[in-house]
Amino acid sequence: MTLDTATPRTNLLGLTREEMEAFFVSLGEKKFRAAQVMKWIHHEGCDDFESMTNLSKALRTRLEELAEVRGPRVVYEGASEDGTRKWVLEVEDGSYVETVLIPAEGGKRRTLCVSSQVGCSLDCSFCSTGKQGFQRNLTSAEVIGQVWVASNSFGARRDSTNRPVTNVVMMGMGEPLMNYNAVVPAMKLMLDDNGYGLSKRRVTLSTSGVVPMIDKLGDELDVSLAVSLHAANDELRNELVPLNRKYDIATLLDACRRYLAKCDDTRMLTIEYTLIKDVNDQQRHAEELSTLLEGLPCKINLIPFNPFPHSGYEKPSRNQVMRFQQWLEELGHTAPVRMTRGDDIDAACGQLVGRVKDRTKRHERYIQSIQIDAD
Repeated sequence: MTLDTATPRTNLLGLTREEMEAFFVSLGEKKFRAAQVMKWIHHEGCDDFESMTNLSKALRTRLEELAEVRGPRVVYEGASEDGTRKWVLEVEDGSYVETVLIPAEGGKRRTLCVSSQVGCSLDCSFCSTGKQGFQRNLTSAEVIGQVWVASNSFGARRDSTNRPVTNVVMMGMGEPLMNYNAVVPAMKLMLDDNGYGLSKRRVTLSTSGVVPMIDKLGDELDVSLAVSLHAANDELRNELVPLNRKYDIATLLDACRRYLAKCDDTRMLTIEYTLIKDVNDQQRHAEELSTLLEGLPCKINLIPFNPFPHSGYEKPSRNQVMRFQQWLEELGHTAPVRMTRGDDIDAACGQLVGRVKDRTKRHERYIQSIQIDAD
C-alpha cells in the first residue's frame, strides 16, 4: 500500500490579511497579491483560481496546486414566512452547524447569526443548542464560511451599497470566546475592507461570560459586546448559566467595564435577558436587574423564551413581556423586546441544533432524563 504524503492544500477562505500576505510571500510573490485574492474570495464569492483574471496564468496554476477556497457545504436552506433564512451547513467530519439571516428595516438591514462551535461546550438550561452536547470548535474558515455562504446566496456582486449581510452577531451555536483563536481571525475578516468591510459597531460577539477572554478580546479588537445575563443574582444565574459558578456576575460585569474602557469611542454593552415564565419575569426581577446595572452604559435586549421539548420552561405571555419591559423603562433603562423570528423553521434564538457527534455524552444523558421523567 502506498501512503499519500502530499501536503494538504491551504484553505485561503479563513486567512486574515496578514496571514494571506505571509502565504504569498512564502510563494515568492508580492504582498499586494493578498488583497487581490481576498477581494475575489470575499467581494466576488469566487472559489475558482482560474477566474481570478488579474493574476498571472502561472500564479493561478500554482494556486490550484497549493491552495483552495473551500467553504461549508449547504445541506439545507429554508425561508421563514417572516423572511428569515436558515442554512444547515456541513463542516469537516460530517457535523452540521446552523446559521440564520434576519432581515429588518424593509430588507435594508440583514443580520447574520453565526455559529462558533459544533454544539456548545456550555450547558445553559434554557437553550436547546446546549442540550445537543459538544463536538469541537469550528475553524476560522468554517466561521467566516457562514458569512461567505450567506453572501453568495444573493448572487449579485457585493459592494458598500449592496451588502447581502449588513450585520453579524456571534450568537449562533457555541460560546465564541471558548473558540477564541478561530473567532477573532474570522471577525477580522468581517471588518477588513478586503473582506466584508463591516463597521466594528455592526459586528457583535455574544458571550455567556468567559471573563479572561473578554479581557484578551479587549486588547485585540473592539467589536460590540453582548452578555448573556438572564438573571440578576448569582443563585438564579447558577441554575440558568452554569458558567456563572466559575465567573460570578460581579466578576463578569467588572470585565465588561474594562472592555468598554478600552474602546476608542462611546460604546454600550448589550445585556441579553431571556424571559422565562415565573422564573425571571416578575417585577422584583426587573428591580433587581435595574439595581445591578446602575451606572453601566447598556441596553437590555428582552428575549421571550423559545420553547423546545422537555425543557421544563414556558414562554411568558405577551402581556407579561410588555409589563417587564415597562418596569425597566420606568426605571430608566432602554429595553427593546427582540421579536421571535424564524420559529417556523426552528431558527429562533436558542433553537439552533445542527447535527452534533456529542463527545460530552450530554445529549445522551438529557434523553435518558426525559425517558426517566416520562416513566
